[in-house]
Amino acid sequence: MPVWLREHSWRQTLTAVYLSLPLRGARATPGSIFCSEQYLKVSVPPFLFEAVLYAPIDDTNSTAKIGNGNIFFTLYKKEPALWDSLTLANTDKEKLQNLRENAVLKAQEKAKEETEARKITKQEHKKYALEATMKLEEAERKRIEDLKEKERTKVAKELELWKKQQKDGDKYKSIQKKGELHQEVEPLKERKNEKMNKTGIPNDRTSKTRLKSTKGSCSIFSQNLKEEQLPAPRAAATIKVNFTPRVFPTALRESRVAEEEEWLHKQAEARRIINSDLAELEDLKEEEKNPDWLKDKGNKMFAMGDYLGAVNAYNLAVRLNNSLPLLYLNRAACHLKLRNLHKAIQDSSKALELLTPPVPDNENARVKAHVRRGTAFCQLELYTEGLEDYEAALKIDPTNKNIEKDAEKIRHLIQGTMQSS
Repeated sequence: MPVWLREHSWRQTLTAVYLSLPLRGARATPGSIFCSEQYLKVSVPPFLFEAVLYAPIDDTNSTAKIGNGNIFFTLYKKEPALWDSLTLANTDKEKLQNLRENAVLKAQEKAKEETEARKITKQEHKKYALEATMKLEEAERKRIEDLKEKERTKVAKELELWKKQQKDGDKYKSIQKKGELHQEVEPLKERKNEKMNKTGIPNDRTSKTRLKSTKGSCSIFSQNLKEEQLPAPRAAATIKVNFTPRVFPTALRESRVAEEEEWLHKQAEARRIINSDLAELEDLKEEEKNPDWLKDKGNKMFAMGDYLGAVNAYNLAVRLNNSLPLLYLNRAACHLKLRNLHKAIQDSSKALELLTPPVPDNENARVKAHVRRGTAFCQLELYTEGLEDYEAALKIDPTNKNIEKDAEKIRHLIQGTMQSS
């Protein structure tokens, strides 16, 4: 039976009521206090305090502070007025029960609304983050496209300039070749004219013939000159390029050689340790060396009731990868079924160590770890430690009624133990 707290002191103003409640050495937590518009309850085992308030209060803005063995309440009135007393007079059991049930229903509805509001806010935040990410990606894509376009324009201009330079160079070479050819032909003409002057003036036919022959010789000479100036064609060949094999996907940099060698040495050392520790696993299949595959296998065995086989699967998975919190969490559930309570506590504690930092994505796993460790403590009759784990689970998930019921049962057990002692 609970011990009712009758001693309290209160004072009031037109807008607020100040209530002081002594705890007599008991330790209170925020979860021990329940307050609605007209109902106030404080449950600190083995003590209990209930009050049906004289008039409605603003339970949203009202506050409670725990300290120095007391709970100090600041209750703001909905309507400014002086109360005749703190509680309603002549409150029968039926009316108290109705007020209690209505207060619980309203609290549940309020918690549900707050949960929905948090869910909507979370969705809006995700939507905003997605839109912001898309905008950033679009801006980055546009920046890259602009850079590509600028580079393309720059390369096109450089190509046009190179083509123009090539044309100018060809023109200059052709002019130079013509000048050299003219310089070679002039001495030949002078020599022929000298010969003609020595032999006499030729007639028209001979002169024409000589001119034709001279023209022909000049063309042959120029052709021979061109052939001499052109380089010989290159011989066809095949060049083999061999690349040095690399572990890293990036190019080799001298400044990073020492870091890469250190990393490769550490990887080789880790593989050597794993191979030496798990030499007996060489006969296993490739999928049996995968921790995720072993975890799924252990889950199936647990569902079929083969708890010892599930423990063996989780043990092997932990040996392969000891940083997965779900392996310890699932193995703790198997130990609870097998009554290996100390091992269940160890695995739950290890899972909680790995489930850090606490984020919304691992809330469910942290609740399970606290509940399983609390269950193991209670089965070892360590009710105080078990209650701490259940209260920690309730802080993570306040809407879980099953955990709340189990925590209430543990409180009653602790209360009964204290009374019997």
